[in-house]
Amino acid sequence: MTIAIVAEDFAGMRAQATGLTERAGYGWTFHPVTRTGFWSRLPFRFCPFPLSAVEPIVVPSGTEAIVSVGGTGGVAGAALARKLGLPVVQIQNPRMALNRFDLVVANCHDGIAGENVVLSRTAMHGMTPERLQAARAHWTPRLRRDGRKLLSVLVGGANGRFRFGPEDARALGRGVAEAAREGDAAVVLTPSRRTAPEVLAALREALTPVDAFIWDGTGENPYAGLLACADLVVVTKDSVSMVSEAVATAAPVLVADMPGRSRRIDAFLDALRETGQIRSFASRWETWDVSPLDDTPVAAVALRGLLDR
Repeated sequence: MTIAIVAEDFAGMRAQATGLTERAGYGWTFHPVTRTGFWSRLPFRFCPFPLSAVEPIVVPSGTEAIVSVGGTGGVAGAALARKLGLPVVQIQNPRMALNRFDLVVANCHDGIAGENVVLSRTAMHGMTPERLQAARAHWTPRLRRDGRKLLSVLVGGANGRFRFGPEDARALGRGVAEAAREGDAAVVLTPSRRTAPEVLAALREALTPVDAFIWDGTGENPYAGLLACADLVVVTKDSVSMVSEAVATAAPVLVADMPGRSRRIDAFLDALRETGQIRSFASRWETWDVSPLDDTPVAAVALRGLLDR
């Protein structure tokens, strides 16, 4: 079975949709949603004819279901599924009538409920135990040099809710350097597409005093290796996807604060903090016993139950 993924072209949304789809055992094609004209500036859920307000979405012949992600993706995905007569599965709170979808996979902090809703403590992703094991075998010789401990750092960037400028980056970098010295660990850092060049430069400068490698976007992406090989993970709070992938590992996870606020993300982090899954980053080396947390398999079972009838 092939599923058409309909979402805005953001890395986190792609990771959630492909992770859920692959773990349910299905193939997929990706179709970015790009709003045009008048509706590119207004709340899309109020658009009466969504498919006429986006760049054309053409799914391959033989597509058997739609998976949409986010608010904009949900509006377009529901309209496309209705047009094609296909079942539609929504990831994240669509902020529209839930009965427009056959299945909604939402986070507990979204605060929604219904007969067609499956709630998850974490975002959907594809970091399976098997993938992490393979990444550990592949990356250990390259990341854990001389058998030293590894501090993996996952950095996002500014968005509509959080700010992250050079001064914020310098503070984070100095804190990571302090933690690395305390833990006698090497640092490996990977930025996201939202990490501004001047922010990356500030991080590089702040980490100069310690053994640190910062991925520059060239060559093989070490992201899975950072997760699989880490003794400790530091991740910025702006990305539910990155935090969810980090807590799917056996490493303790420290979440670095950023200027700004998101009620939903704060609720997500508070729930993980209350269960001891994460702690706040305080420029220290901290370790404690954790068990991997990943609710994607639960949602994958619900997806198969819907589509394999």
